Amino acid sequence: MTEVLKRGFPGMKSVKDMTIVQDAPPPGGFPSIRIERRLPNTGPTGVAIFAALAAIMGYGFYKLSERRQEKRFEADEILTVRKIVQPVVQAEWDLRYLEHLRKEREEEAKIMKNVSGWKVGEPTSRHRWLPPLESWDKRPLV
Repeated sequence: MTEVLKRGFPGMKSVKDMTIVQDAPPPGGFPSIRIERRLPNTGPTGVAIFAALAAIMGYGFYKLSERRQEKRFEADEILTVRKIVQPVVQAEWDLRYLEHLRKEREEEAKIMKNVSGWKVGEPTSRHRWLPPLESWDKRPLV
């Protein structure tokens, strides 16, 4: 279609008949193009970000050390209380064990009353004595 408009007839008789069309800059030239690097200058600097993160981490480590110290004091307090209460708890357990042992010997005497030569409470083996566990017998101590 451009050939019809330029020459008035369709088709090309020769390449030389075509008008030379060449791209050229506009009069006065193109506007200048900035090719240098553009860096945004908004936001905090790297040093400021590093300082803020270091401050946050420092505060976190401070709180962590505080909490560890609190836990250490709590553990020491619990240990001290256990050391104080342990003899009382042991005495109660010993009383329960002696009551259980008395009931066991009464039951043994009742069961073995017809066996001659049987001594109630005498051990039947020569093993080393170990303190009993509460779960050793299905019946509770006392």
